[in-house]
Amino acid sequence: MNTEQQAVAVQGALFDLGPDEEVGYRVPTACQVAGITYRQLDYWARTKLVVPSIRGARGSGSQRLYSFKDILVLKIVKGLLDTGISLQNIRLAVDKLRDRGVDDLAEITLVSDGTTVYECRSKEEVIDLLGGGQGVFGIAVPGIVRELTGTIAAFPSERINEHGIAEVTQPSDAAVVDEIAARRRRRLRTS
Repeated sequence: MNTEQQAVAVQGALFDLGPDEEVGYRVPTACQVAGITYRQLDYWARTKLVVPSIRGARGSGSQRLYSFKDILVLKIVKGLLDTGISLQNIRLAVDKLRDRGVDDLAEITLVSDGTTVYECRSKEEVIDLLGGGQGVFGIAVPGIVRELTGTIAAFPSERINEHGIAEVTQPSDAAVVDEIAARRRRRLRTS
């Protein structure tokens, strides 16, 4: 595959809903991309709020691997915590989201009144919830998926082969350049 074909393949991947579920990311990447501390990540894994679906910790020196969906859920949890929702209520919301795929999650907006988290699948549902005086804030999951897809492409990933050995994949230069360009565009829009 020549450089131009690689750039097209990477560009196409940036607009997918995320890497497949076989690709994993190490703890430092998960923390950085989700915007959380190692201490939060470790606590959430130990209390089974968000556990790594690719590979869990197996003693000293082992590396947990988080899937794209795991990191998406970490980012959602962080967003809910930042708005003041209790960890207990976040656990209830995450339990409802746990068995969904990335595609399904990418179609919802989470709206909360500060206590309960509601799932909305259409603009009409969001408007009905707000009209009833229920909603205070919302988290548009499709936006998080798009942001995460672009951001995560700049980080190394690992794929577990049939022998259980992790094969590290480094991001291509095209993905890094695209991420830098995306950040520049976002910064210009907010200026």
